[in-house]
Amino acid sequence: MPAVRGEAPAEGFAGRYLPIAEHGLIGDLRTVALVGTDGTIDWYCSPRFDAPSVFGSILDARRGGAFELTADVPSTTRQFYFPDTNVLITRFLAPDGVGEVQDFMPIPDDPREANRHRLIRRVVCVRGSLPFRARVAPRFGYGTEPHTLRLEPGGPEGPGGYGQAVFEAPSMGMNLVATVPLEADGADVRARFKLREGETAVFALDRIDASVAPRGCPITEADEQFTATVAYWRRWLANSRYRGRWREMVHRSALTLKLLTYAPTGGIVAAPTSSLPERIGGGRNWDYRYVWIRDAAFGVYALLRLGFTEEAEAFMGFLSEHVTLCDEGPSGPLQIMYRIDGSREIPEQELDHLEGYQGSAPVRVGNAAAGQLQLDIYGALIDSIYLYDKWGQPISSDRWDELCVLVDWVCDHWDQPDEGVWETRGGRHDFVYSRLMCWVAIERAMRMAAHRGLPADIPRWRRARDQIYRQIMRRGWSPRLRAFAQYLDGDVLDASVLMMPLAKFVSPTDPKWLSTLEALGRVLVSDSLVYRYDSQASPDGLTGTEGTFSICSFWYVEALARAGHVDEARLAFEKMLTYANHVGLYAEEIGHTGEQLGNFPQAFTHLALISAAFNLDQALG
Repeated sequence: MPAVRGEAPAEGFAGRYLPIAEHGLIGDLRTVALVGTDGTIDWYCSPRFDAPSVFGSILDARRGGAFELTADVPSTTRQFYFPDTNVLITRFLAPDGVGEVQDFMPIPDDPREANRHRLIRRVVCVRGSLPFRARVAPRFGYGTEPHTLRLEPGGPEGPGGYGQAVFEAPSMGMNLVATVPLEADGADVRARFKLREGETAVFALDRIDASVAPRGCPITEADEQFTATVAYWRRWLANSRYRGRWREMVHRSALTLKLLTYAPTGGIVAAPTSSLPERIGGGRNWDYRYVWIRDAAFGVYALLRLGFTEEAEAFMGFLSEHVTLCDEGPSGPLQIMYRIDGSREIPEQELDHLEGYQGSAPVRVGNAAAGQLQLDIYGALIDSIYLYDKWGQPISSDRWDELCVLVDWVCDHWDQPDEGVWETRGGRHDFVYSRLMCWVAIERAMRMAAHRGLPADIPRWRRARDQIYRQIMRRGWSPRLRAFAQYLDGDVLDASVLMMPLAKFVSPTDPKWLSTLEALGRVLVSDSLVYRYDSQASPDGLTGTEGTFSICSFWYVEALARAGHVDEARLAFEKMLTYANHVGLYAEEIGHTGEQLGNFPQAFTHLALISAAFNLDQALG
């Protein structure tokens, strides 16, 4: 039986918060909502991913706001996705009946509906009879804005009539229509109702927008939108070319990556949440609701492998239309992350009025890492452009000119110290992974130039590429560790070097690489789970420990498979699948007892799962 939250003593937190993994995800390609296994929406930002939260109880159970909808009697709950869709169903099983809440957000196909952002919760009694209760308690502006409530007359639809409530705050308003009577509770709304077998109730929450005419949501309209939403997701997933052994998990990961896409621009967010902790009670709490060039580029790679070329094309459009190359930026021509509309300003601030998930303060919005130098992003981006040019559409002449600007910059700056892929805050270092991905940037560009006969300064690019290779082989190798290290001339192991054979920098059976793989398995791997690095030895500038990093665990699977350790790779992969939550989602990290930690769900993890499954299938034949 999934965890159920309840009242907890003032000094305790756990009783007021569901585990991070006890949530499913719904969305409309503009924003998302996290729905707990007890039927509560704990996280919802409107009108887009990086907007302030309307429901944020996952970051503060008292002040964050929530949309509760649950059985009004003790019950067992189960949660699953309607097959091949992002429609989430939470079931309540009680002695007198069985009911379910069907949560979904319609995908707007009419431009006039683009600003509507409708969240629909359809309650159905499937056996016997069951009482339900609801509480709608928005807290606008991350819980900082007061709001007013206005109840409006309803009508005869549904059991006992229906009600309408309007919540208005300084920044925005929300309109709730329900096919059951509503009662005011201060500035919030409550409802209690009972359904018999075959009866349905509907709650629909809309953002009030002057360009969208408000209207009610009778049961028939909700039925139509349910059918249309199911059809949309199944139609999209039908484009997948994956026919391997792990179809269900791979397709769930693909559906999740699609949910993390902001349709108006084609940007892919790293995760839809902010400040979910990497360790309970720790301070490693960051805002991931932005487009990381690295994460999005890897996401494009994963979707391309499955045949989703439109998403890759949309991301290329994001780059060309919304990302402006900068001559004097702190991170070179590209910033490491952007807002979902392509803007560069992402100031970081702490929300001191929120206690954080299970007391894990501080709660941060914005991300100061946006100003960091992370050289690896150029390799990730150019590799994705190379793959798009190969598997999607040939890139345009303008795009090639922009790519040449990036490669020329990499040739001039690859030997700088930087903050690295893990966004450390302990100063810049000569990270091996950063050098590796600079090599990838130049090497992939050279491949494109040769394949398509495109103009390029190949002699200059070749010199820089070869210099990087020799430096990594000479100074990135630690004789003491008998492995490639985290940074040049260092003796700290780092799982990011698992990308070496994946990026085709080194043969997967090279003696140096096999020695590295053995060292990583001995020091950083625990039951298939992989730590990013030794946080006690690494100069990351952060306090406290962290869990294992799930993307590294899938990289490890792929590295094992490529090295010929296929049985070991398959076992590690199957073990990793057991750490997914009940609907196949992964947070950023996995803790010591198997709990999911960090922002949830994380695109990085799901794209690595897709890649590992794809390559393991090939290795197994």
